[in-house]
Amino acid sequence: MSDHLSPTILNALADGELSADQLTQANEHLAGCPSCTSSALFQTLLKSSTAKAGHRYAPPPHLQQRLAHLASQAGSRLDAPELRVAQVPTSRSAWRFGLLGWVTAAALLLITVSIGLLQRSVHRSQMASTERAALVTEVFDQHVATLAANSPPQVLSSDRHTVKPWFQGKIPFSFNLPENLPRDTTLDGANLTYLDNQPVAQLLYSIGRHRVSVFVLQKSGAQKSAAQRPGATTASELLAEHSGFHVKGFLGDDLEVVAVSDVDPARLSDLVTRIEQSQSRSQNSPK
Repeated sequence: MSDHLSPTILNALADGELSADQLTQANEHLAGCPSCTSSALFQTLLKSSTAKAGHRYAPPPHLQQRLAHLASQAGSRLDAPELRVAQVPTSRSAWRFGLLGWVTAAALLLITVSIGLLQRSVHRSQMASTERAALVTEVFDQHVATLAANSPPQVLSSDRHTVKPWFQGKIPFSFNLPENLPRDTTLDGANLTYLDNQPVAQLLYSIGRHRVSVFVLQKSGAQKSAAQRPGATTASELLAEHSGFHVKGFLGDDLEVVAVSDVDPARLSDLVTRIEQSQSRSQNSPK
């Protein structure tokens, strides 16, 4: 048999006219050939549609009687009419067996494709979870190192008009800072640091006596592609715990923001929400 079933074989399969050996070979081929399975399905649907269309015309009674008379005359001329009668159920049985064979092959193909898609989805989910866990660990280490160093920030200012411009030319993206903060929340300054070998902005806040590190980084190409899939959202929350510290963040259109602190989670969430809302302002407007 060739690489694909010929049109003659496909037509004969749809009509139930293959021999037992041909039918066995065709079924074996269809079990591993999506292209021929699709062609066989098309042929059957085409013949079924044609048959249904033919029922729309109802022949007049005298024509039906004439056809029945001609059929009876043709049958009387057969040497062994009982053999022809016996062949009818055999042909129908073969056709049904062939139909069942390639329909089963199509179902198996569909199941195989579905399992493959599910496995890829699970793999992507596992990779995303691993990347998130690595990010949480890295921002935690950076925050603890900042607390342990107890040194002044690279840019020491509580003025967002001073902190934001300081990063121009140092990082390949821009971001906004919230205009209004709660009374006991202050901006202490910022550092230029690195996460996963990429430059990021580390904003330093104080909420009461608690220190907060807010890391602003550029969203990766893989994250942008995921956000463009149907049903994806433009922002997603990141909430985790690490060694007594809380990690809160969001994924925006172009930026990812992750905050870490031992402050009350509700207070940390409030700060992150204010930063997220500030990103909706025009990046090009003067601040």
